[in-house]
Amino acid sequence: QVQLVESGGGLVQAGGSLRLSCAASGGTFSNYKMGWFRQAPGREREFVAVISWSGGSTRYADSVKGRVTISRDNAKNAVYLQMNSLKPEDTAVYYCAADRGFGLTTTPASYDYWGQGTQVTVSS
Repeated sequence: QVQLVESGGGLVQAGGSLRLSCAASGGTFSNYKMGWFRQAPGREREFVAVISWSGGSTRYADSVKGRVTISRDNAKNAVYLQMNSLKPEDTAVYYCAADRGFGLTTTPASYDYWGQGTQVTVSS
């Protein structure tokens, strides 16, 4: 059983930056690909970014490509999401998730473990 805890969310002005962190425990972290998702009020949970178990491969949603970077540190059992040039439409609860399956999947249902989420609010 993997436990995930996100941190780093907050209130930021449009154009600003935030770095989200996700700390993992209870499993062999390097066995899991890690994804970031977000959910705004009244909307479905959507894919943001995913990184392979080694960190060698990444994939991004078109809506964040060029503004967001996912990274991981397997020695620290952590995954990060650096977000730059934030927009009001980035406002959402951000979740990290872990999955042992193959491929850089983007569907929430593919992920086995989830954190509790961290709120990101971008003001205009």
